[in-house]
Amino acid sequence: MGSKPKKRVEVNAAQDPLGDLGRAFDQVQLPELPEGNKLKPAPPERPGPLWKPGRVVLRRETAHRGGKVVTVVDDFATHLPASFIDDVARKLRQTCGCGGTVKNRQIEIQGDQVPKVRAFLENEGFQVAGVR
Repeated sequence: MGSKPKKRVEVNAAQDPLGDLGRAFDQVQLPELPEGNKLKPAPPERPGPLWKPGRVVLRRETAHRGGKVVTVVDDFATHLPASFIDDVARKLRQTCGCGGTVKNRQIEIQGDQVPKVRAFLENEGFQVAGVR
């Protein structure tokens, strides 16, 4: 019960990798072609955010949570859309390395994360009032 020998493909480094294909287009005469589309410059970035973030209130809560502390960011400006608040909440959760949620235009971050949350919000342009 011998196995069949495998067929080998000879590889020669000196051989042209395209073989005869490289010479197939040597004799083609092309009239002058127009230049192709040049890369368009990237549009300038917007100078700043679309909305002024405004003022928010920061507080700690333990009510109805079995003694667990959450940090609440409240009182977002009414002109801010819910999608903007969701984005801020997502970035806050990443920054703090913990869970959280958005309820009734309030962001709840698990744990006593007040210094991290305050620093993040001030960095984003919010005026932060409340817990120090």
